[in-house]
Amino acid sequence: METLKEDAIHHTAMKLAEELKSLSIYKSFYSDVQKLVSSPNVKKEDFKQTLQQAMKEKGLDTKLRNTVFHWVRSQNKQNKLDPLTSLSKASAQWEKRIHKSLNSMCSDLETSLAKVRSQSEQEELSAKWSELSTYNLDLSKYRPVYAPKDFLEVLLTLSGYVPFTKEGEPKWEFAHLPLQVKNLDQLRKIYLEWTNGEPLLGVNPNMPSAVSGFSTIEAERIGLGERVTGLGYAPVIQEYLKKGSPQCLRAKLWAQVLGADVGAQQTAYFNRLKKSVLEVDLMIDKLIFKDVQLTASNDDQYFVFEDLLYQVMLCFSRDSDVLQNLKGCIGNPLNVTIKGKQTCADSITVFPPSGIIPFHGFTMYATPFCYLYDDPVQLYFIFRAFYIRYWHKLHYISTHPQGIVSLCLLYERLLEANEPLLWIHFRNININPIRVVFKWIMRAFSGHLPPDQLLLLWDTILGYDCLEILPLLAVAILSFRKENIFQVNTIQNVDAVLADLSTISVIPLLQLTLMKPQ
Repeated sequence: METLKEDAIHHTAMKLAEELKSLSIYKSFYSDVQKLVSSPNVKKEDFKQTLQQAMKEKGLDTKLRNTVFHWVRSQNKQNKLDPLTSLSKASAQWEKRIHKSLNSMCSDLETSLAKVRSQSEQEELSAKWSELSTYNLDLSKYRPVYAPKDFLEVLLTLSGYVPFTKEGEPKWEFAHLPLQVKNLDQLRKIYLEWTNGEPLLGVNPNMPSAVSGFSTIEAERIGLGERVTGLGYAPVIQEYLKKGSPQCLRAKLWAQVLGADVGAQQTAYFNRLKKSVLEVDLMIDKLIFKDVQLTASNDDQYFVFEDLLYQVMLCFSRDSDVLQNLKGCIGNPLNVTIKGKQTCADSITVFPPSGIIPFHGFTMYATPFCYLYDDPVQLYFIFRAFYIRYWHKLHYISTHPQGIVSLCLLYERLLEANEPLLWIHFRNININPIRVVFKWIMRAFSGHLPPDQLLLLWDTILGYDCLEILPLLAVAILSFRKENIFQVNTIQNVDAVLADLSTISVIPLLQLTLMKPQ
């Protein structure tokens, strides 16, 4: 048995060693180790021990450990595109529908998916790069390819749904799908710190100190957080984030736990993406401008970040590394022929290079990061890391246990089991309960919760590396507002009851839900 275990460890180590050679950090890391080996700190007669010590002193030990941590997490992407036939077919049909919509829009507008910008266009765009809100575009005929409600309709018509026997009753419930989701008791075991009532940021804070301006728990968290961020070890940071991050440390902690620190290499990469934006005009550039204007620019909390968001979202559309990282998880992008010079056409072979078609509200996946980062390069790599790790699961059909289908099923199961009267009320008034919360879950509550509450929620996603907190919060909010929901009987009035979440305190509400006796 021990031999088998050792063989397995050896095999994993060999695979990891080979994989590291293909990572972007390998070249610089290998160079740093070579320099260290030739330094007087490393002794030939005690090579292993002195090298390990020298690596610790130079921070290379932590860098290597974090690289292994992120590599292991990347290997845990479960279920690429699915074995479940009904979902695979639905995903393929949905993809074709999106592509058809894009091509139809191009035909109607007599434009192309991609073309080379003229020299004058490149110069104008470059001159206005820092204030793209002043860039003059006629977007009146452009429309979002789809919205969350369109995506929900697709999910609600997945093959295999069993209609009710009574005529006129809606088809709903994801229960027929052979997917395993957790119950509340299982969630309590995952969010153990919350279930046990341990002190969390955002729960019953003491009065701020007249000296420091921080509550007692926040002051304690800052002290511990400074030591954690100084250590820089991603698994320790992830553990720390389970109880919330102080605002003053969040930017650094998130960058560290996601492996998204920015250096010269990342800045150069971002500038290459920017160059691609300047050179090639993609049709979805207009969709990005339109989406920012329809969402963030109209939001009192985010409108000031409009120019920053244009830069980040335009560069994201050109990032082929996104497509590479999500290969097998997001379907197939369109092939495209670029009108213009052959030298530029050779640089883009799919549309868009990232493989991601933005929908109405897509920008809201990035807007909250503007409260943490004012540098577009740092903001970009944090957003990209979040998207690759989490957000793509919220708008692609899959059987992933944290994909949107499983999260909808989890929401339904939690609501039916823990708020049966509310579940019955929705049935009696013929309202599918997923309809009233789907936009929250699909956008991870961005644009619905106040930024300070949203960032605490996203701390939890990072800390537990889990999106199941989203349907749990949706159920908790419905439970909190249920007396008002009982008084109404139309979808419009239910939406009105749930429209304003500005008074919701996320962490106390979630902890109360998790601590509630069965």
